[in-house]
Amino acid sequence: MAPAVVKAEAERARRTGRIVEWKVYAHDLPPELPELLEREGFLPDEPETLVVLDLRTPWGMGEVSEAVTVREVNDSIRFADALSVSAAAFGPSGSETLLTFRDRLSDPTARLFVAYIGGRPVAAGRLELPPGRSFASLWGGGTVPDARHKGVYRSLVRARAEFALEHGYRYLTVDARETSRPILERLGFVALSGIRGWVLAGSASPPAVHP
Repeated sequence: MAPAVVKAEAERARRTGRIVEWKVYAHDLPPELPELLEREGFLPDEPETLVVLDLRTPWGMGEVSEAVTVREVNDSIRFADALSVSAAAFGPSGSETLLTFRDRLSDPTARLFVAYIGGRPVAAGRLELPPGRSFASLWGGGTVPDARHKGVYRSLVRARAEFALEHGYRYLTVDARETSRPILERLGFVALSGIRGWVLAGSASPPAVHP
């Protein structure tokens, strides 16, 4: 069954021309799933770790920097700040990805935040708030290079965690890259599972299979 499902999803991506990411968790079955994805032309992204924070337990975040101010994005000016930060933190692809969020600024299931130092935008990150769930999640956190190691990331995580707790969520998850996982674990997050994303460009053809 698994080979047929993977093949069908790959063919659907090619028909629509969309880029598809299939996230494989360490506990997913069948064990040969990565091999099946590779066979259909999916390419592996860098490894990540699923980490979770119980928002009702004491956090390890400690004090945040008084120099950092975090604001929710609720107008075009702050959205422009978020775009500039994403471009500086992730390159052109960062702002391109964030542009898809423009139509969700009034969506109650998602929030975007920007961190400032001295009025200058230096970091941005999203918070997803799925309705009827206990788990909220953090996405897209990035800090401009010259503002790193100043407590900005910690402040951005804390602001989003407090927002999620205030809106009734018990847990907060992150698909953490290796650059952010140690920081999140120091803040109280616990590792649950390894993750690897497999990406297929909608125009990509499956590799040729030689007998």
